[in-house]
Amino acid sequence: MKGWWGRILRVDLTNNKIWVQEYSPEIAQQFIGGRGLAVKILWDEVKGVDPLGPENKLVIAAGPFNGLPTPSGGKLVVAAKSPLTGGYGDGNLGTMATVHLRKAGYDAIVVEGKAKKPVYLYVEDDNVSILSAEGLWGLDTFETEKELKKIHGKNVGILSIGPGGENLVRYAVIMSQEGRAGGRPGIGAVMGSKKLKAIVIKGTKEIPVADKEKLRELSKQAYDEILSKPTYDFWHRQGTMAAVEWTNENSALPTYNFADGSFEFARSIDGYTLEGMKVKQRGCPYCNMPCGNVVLDAEGQESELDYENVALLGSNLGIGQLNKVSVLNRLADMYGLDTISLGGSIAFVMEATEKGLIKDGVEFGDFKGARQLVEDIAFRRGELGNFAAEGVMRMAQKLGDDSFAMHVKGLEVSGYNCFIYPAMALAFATSSIGAHHKEAWVIAWEIGTAPIEGEQAKKVEYKITYTPEKAAKVIELQRLRGGLFEMLTACRLPWIELGLDINYYPKLLEAITGVKYTWDDLYKAADRVYALIRAYWVREFGGKWDRKMDYPPKRWFIEGLKSGPYKGQHLDVDKYDALLSEYYKMRGWDERGIPKKETLKELGLDFVIPELEKVTTLE
Repeated sequence: MKGWWGRILRVDLTNNKIWVQEYSPEIAQQFIGGRGLAVKILWDEVKGVDPLGPENKLVIAAGPFNGLPTPSGGKLVVAAKSPLTGGYGDGNLGTMATVHLRKAGYDAIVVEGKAKKPVYLYVEDDNVSILSAEGLWGLDTFETEKELKKIHGKNVGILSIGPGGENLVRYAVIMSQEGRAGGRPGIGAVMGSKKLKAIVIKGTKEIPVADKEKLRELSKQAYDEILSKPTYDFWHRQGTMAAVEWTNENSALPTYNFADGSFEFARSIDGYTLEGMKVKQRGCPYCNMPCGNVVLDAEGQESELDYENVALLGSNLGIGQLNKVSVLNRLADMYGLDTISLGGSIAFVMEATEKGLIKDGVEFGDFKGARQLVEDIAFRRGELGNFAAEGVMRMAQKLGDDSFAMHVKGLEVSGYNCFIYPAMALAFATSSIGAHHKEAWVIAWEIGTAPIEGEQAKKVEYKITYTPEKAAKVIELQRLRGGLFEMLTACRLPWIELGLDINYYPKLLEAITGVKYTWDDLYKAADRVYALIRAYWVREFGGKWDRKMDYPPKRWFIEGLKSGPYKGQHLDVDKYDALLSEYYKMRGWDERGIPKKETLKELGLDFVIPELEKVTTLE
């Protein structure tokens, strides 16, 4: 094989065993890599297990783009059965670990079992060791990475967890490079449950490529095109933070636990404020449009910001000072907590306090109370910290009130408020991990303007519609953003933010692997991955699957926007339901949202049918 190693590094922490498994070219070509490879492994090997038990498996998966000079190709997928949702869980992060993993000669690492005492994994090409991490356990992720670089040198890739993962916070993430996070559905807690503090990788091999000259030529063209884009300069100044002003203008900014779509202090936390505070920028490997904007926070420490952090830990908590929001963001990175779910969980606590459902809680706008709660969550300290560490879904179940619980399938909603945006609500509801935007950021298309297009782009006329075209657009974006980019594995920002020609990607893939993929082939691969992920959810829920699992939060149906030009407006439940049916029909899924037999066969997923038929009937 070219482009793939066809090798997976296997580690059993219970029995202290390490071995290499080879996989077939057919699997590589069908599932490509990253998310595709991860879900295939989890489908085959992780069935009906406790997500925090030793039988769950942690999958670290790269794709053909990784370790090579491809546009923003420095991403890595981390996956497992989710302790937050109980279904398929994954995330990606930009990290040197993906470069070193591929150069060490592997496409993935799969870790199973549980160590008796804290350990870390050291991979140097074919030399792999399980080493004691007792001196590292309890350190935050920044300290952990510094210590490991003292030991193994700076030229390594490191993935680690902080106290959040160690203490099994259900939305703990895996961290790298003091600000790169992946695995929103609690993949860091899975790592913690195995007593695995870190993975350190050093690779020196040359990755086998089908056509080096073509790869070099295409990559140079793509990199040059990125730099020539008219919106590049504005992107370089604000990055994703431009979305604060844009969502606020369009009544989509999460405010006071998603109770409203615009924030009175939005200007104090937006991209222009960021510009005045920025001290440096950070990017992922092989990226020439870095999005990591670093500021000095209210405590004088560096904090790497992007839109999601600021929306969920700022306006959503009623905190309107960017330097204070930056403190909460930095603590989340240090402790290894997902900033989105953390912001969603704290906002839920704040509203529950406001409603009198929690005594001695935290109020909206209370920075000191929020800061303390972040620490209490990370260490599961006290009743409130332990409660909030469980996430919004479980807190709502315990309080017996889900009317203001902002999650889908247990994963907290990311930074787009959808009272008037049915396509984006559908994207959240049908995302393969729960309420996340990365797979179908359809809201810019739905509004008709995007954050970095400038002042004029905001002045559009918008009306709520539920046309079949919206379901089709969600699927199109899921195929690209949640399929193609997650399998390659690459960042989607050059394409979505700057308009890099999407046709570079199949051309680069062919240069790397020697396999010519048509767009039909790539869409089919994406549909295969989506159908397999959906089958995984259905199987893990014992067939107790219902289309209501693909509904957005109740708040968007039962309340209206509190302010702005769309005041009082909200989603219509019957029209949303009809839109969901359109989505299912286009995907070849039944009215419950389960792939039909014919669809599974067309996608080469015949092996899924007998497994699903053990728990439910298939059409």
